[in-house]
Amino acid sequence: MITEKKFPMTASGKQKLEEELDFLKSVKRKEVVERIKIARSHGDLSENSEYDSAKEDQGFLEGKIVSIESMIRNAVIITADELNTDEVRLGKTVTFKELPDGDEETYTIVGSAEANPIEGLISNDSPIAKALIGRSKGDQVKINTPGGEMSVTILDIK
Repeated sequence: MITEKKFPMTASGKQKLEEELDFLKSVKRKEVVERIKIARSHGDLSENSEYDSAKEDQGFLEGKIVSIESMIRNAVIITADELNTDEVRLGKTVTFKELPDGDEETYTIVGSAEANPIEGLISNDSPIAKALIGRSKGDQVKINTPGGEMSVTILDIK
């Protein structure tokens, strides 16, 4: 029996996924079906780039729907008890400073399904999060990133 991957996430992260899934199913799916219908009405499908494009978009959309459904079905919600700690954990927001004299950076560590680095949400599978998880305020941590090794000091954990 194959066990599906678990997706740790916050309750709000799961809610966002559920909202995205609803939008994809109720709005985007109808839009793609309408595009296919219009493209079919243009006649010969063998040389119809609009039809090919719409069918490709449909395949991508259906794949995304299946992926999000799997994430929701296999979600593991992070509880408040897991957040009641002074250690860096999933769901915690961490501020650190790159050594010797770098800028301060703040990230919230979330499951891969919620990750969005532009919004300051990094995956627990990322090199930064892996190095920080389990550490405490004041700790100096070496982080191996694709760009090379960096050292940081944890300034705050919320």
